[in-house]
Amino acid sequence: MKKINFITILLFSVISSIAQTGEWDTYIARYEKGPGSTLVNMSLKNSAPDRNYPFLFAAGVKFNNCTSEGLPGPSALNSLNKISDSIVALINQKTGARLAGTFTYLCERKDYFYVKDTAGLKEAVSALLTTRFNGYTPAFLVKKDREWDAYLNFLYPNEETLDYMGNQKIIQRLIKAGDKLDQPRVIDHFLLFKTEKDRECFAYIAISKKFKIETKDSSGNAAFPFLLQLSRNDRADLTSINNLTRWFREQVTSCKGKYDGWETIVIK
Repeated sequence: MKKINFITILLFSVISSIAQTGEWDTYIARYEKGPGSTLVNMSLKNSAPDRNYPFLFAAGVKFNNCTSEGLPGPSALNSLNKISDSIVALINQKTGARLAGTFTYLCERKDYFYVKDTAGLKEAVSALLTTRFNGYTPAFLVKKDREWDAYLNFLYPNEETLDYMGNQKIIQRLIKAGDKLDQPRVIDHFLLFKTEKDRECFAYIAISKKFKIETKDSSGNAAFPFLLQLSRNDRADLTSINNLTRWFREQVTSCKGKYDGWETIVIK
């Protein structure tokens, strides 16, 4: 299964205690047969793959109370979170485990663990669901995954999704500060380059798109020491910002640089 394009970010209140430890984030992306919702433990990225936990064990349920696109209906979340809490507690009792995330897709939700040993886990989870959550059909995915491919290349957001997630968070802060996002404003963009020649390469592209050069400075980044700060008057709604950051991310590679984000002022 492969992510084919990003739809939008969903930041909701997670009732389940599943996300109370570690650094968690959530997003919705479109897959081959519809949208899927991912809650991912971002903090595992720095230690992945952890070969002390070589097996992937994903366990959850198929559920009926879902939308036409296969995501949980409003009344389903509480029950699904209780199921996740119970599965997490059980797995932690049975074996050493690292909880990597939760994936919901096509009326099915599974919690993804990396474990030391999978022996007896399917049977134990099946018994739990039969006893405490009768009416749900168990769903499993079990395989050896020493390189943590499922976490690094499936659950963990790709570069484009990470970019959009960051955009959403900045826009949420603007809205919280009272900004209605109905007026264009000056938006500053920051880019990093390995050489001064690379920076000049992109400055030429930016000027052709009517961006103003605000700063050429040192970035403090040893790998990309040359900073370029640009500005332009643009809209700051999510669609407009996503289009802008996508353009920067695509174009900056031609000059061997990388996009380092944006900022703007609050307009009330």
